[in-house]
Amino acid sequence: MAHCGPKKQRRRRKHKHHFGGDTHKTILLMGLPNVGKSAIFSRFTGLDAMVSNYSGTTVEFYEAPMTINNETYLLKDAPGIYNLQNPNDDAERVAMDMMKDRPEAIVFVLDAINFESSLHLLMQVLEYNIPTVVALNRTDLMKSRGMTIDRSLLQNRLNVSVIPTVALKGNSLDLVKYALRQTIDKEVQYTVPTENKDRWRTVEELNEEAVKTTPRKNGVDRFAFLAKPFPGIPIALLVLATMFAFVIGFGMGLRQFLLLPFFNSLVFPYIRQGVEALTASELLRAILIGEDYGFLIKGIEWPFALVLPYVISFYAMMSVLEDTGYLPRIAVLLDGVFKKIGLSGSSAIPLLLGYGCGIPAIMSTRSLPSRKQRLSVAVMVCFAVPCVSQTGAFIALLAERSVFAFLFIFFVSIFAMVIVGLIMDKINKQSVPFTLMELPPLLVPAPKLLSKKILFRVRHYLKEGAVPMVVAIFFAAILYELGFFPALGRALSPVVSGWLMLPEAASTPLVLGVFRRELAVLPLLDLDLTTVQFFTGALVALFYVPCIAMIATLAKEFNVKTALLVFIATTATALFIGGLFARGYDAIMMLFG
Repeated sequence: MAHCGPKKQRRRRKHKHHFGGDTHKTILLMGLPNVGKSAIFSRFTGLDAMVSNYSGTTVEFYEAPMTINNETYLLKDAPGIYNLQNPNDDAERVAMDMMKDRPEAIVFVLDAINFESSLHLLMQVLEYNIPTVVALNRTDLMKSRGMTIDRSLLQNRLNVSVIPTVALKGNSLDLVKYALRQTIDKEVQYTVPTENKDRWRTVEELNEEAVKTTPRKNGVDRFAFLAKPFPGIPIALLVLATMFAFVIGFGMGLRQFLLLPFFNSLVFPYIRQGVEALTASELLRAILIGEDYGFLIKGIEWPFALVLPYVISFYAMMSVLEDTGYLPRIAVLLDGVFKKIGLSGSSAIPLLLGYGCGIPAIMSTRSLPSRKQRLSVAVMVCFAVPCVSQTGAFIALLAERSVFAFLFIFFVSIFAMVIVGLIMDKINKQSVPFTLMELPPLLVPAPKLLSKKILFRVRHYLKEGAVPMVVAIFFAAILYELGFFPALGRALSPVVSGWLMLPEAASTPLVLGVFRRELAVLPLLDLDLTTVQFFTGALVALFYVPCIAMIATLAKEFNVKTALLVFIATTATALFIGGLFARGYDAIMMLFG
């Protein structure tokens, strides 16, 4: 074995980073994707984490403080990657830059299930001669398959501490911290192969020597059928149908039987009484508690009583799908379908994330193997994937009147995604590169970690979704009561009333929808609309321009020209399809009525 080349410096550069106003040295959490890094990060830091962008990029990672040897360090959860030598995407380039920044120590999560590829990455990490502790994760799954790994052999051959762990249960993570305390201030000089062929040869040798197998019947993957077209696709459809049934049912129950009664009986009456007692100004009263956009009423009701229940139910189901390891199986099942529109099955994951929020969905496309796929998926998200807030608004608008109307909107969304994908494939015709997806084992989610993930995402909605919505409602209330929106309604009457066949008041949601997608839907609840008009408004909102934050993300990820084209194309499509439906329905009624 030859030792590493350019990383020979025994004096490591110290980099200081800021977190919450303090200055800290760093510890890096490294490993393949889906190996349990997030579970270890959560166990080490709790929920006191911050999402950051790596300098000069749009790649996000989590960071939070942790204490080692009575000193505070900044633990950074690096993007999951497969190699450090020849980065294929932004995530791998960022991980390589993080290594070059010379952190004080590394916790490498070695995946016992994907042992060879994980060990290959570990050797690349050790080339940097940074103090490293190895958490050998998923050892429980190895044992269930009748296999064990000789950690003593690995420690002796690689000269690193190797701690068997079960991150989901928190097993042995205290030993990882202890090993980190013993390692962090040491000068190290690891001896590993630097040539790729030599490295793989060593990996094969270690795999043969360290992995011990005892034949067992349960060593076979009992759930392999989930990734096969039959019965995998019917099961996937059943899983997704169950997911959306839960989102609608649980969210609707939470809204109707808990939140709305609470606000309507215990909160809003006191707010109205307080405002009426404090001011006699009709204008101020209208701004604060008016029936249309009263800030203190709608600013609470819309984000917290109407949308929040569906945010909670959606993120609960999405977190379950993620933590069980089922999402990558959906991607494998969809691979053949997606290739027909120039995409790979891995594109399904950003699209599903888009039903949570379009911004991380667009940013997660950086893991796709080509710019063509990235752009196609990002445009599909902008055109036809409603975020969780907008989905909650659709449910409130349609599902309580007709579940079939809501389901039809959902199927229109899927159909539109396919059409947009085909168009993007024709515009930018490129072959789809071969992609290899490693399927994580199916697991029962750990309740504590699952609840932390759901809580973290709900907190993110409150900060990034609810607060901006409240601000938008505040300014909408002022502009509405000052006569701006009624005047705008008259100006847009040829489009709104003439083409879309909606009342002039429906022009206000069109303006608000530019700032928050769900605000293109929620104000329609208070208008006296027919079912057809409700559905027309929902169609317009589905295809309508993404919010400003999504347009800004598009500009950052691609360019300003792309963002402007999407802005124009989505607006034109929304108005065209909405009017076409309204007039088509009206023509059919006249013909057969």
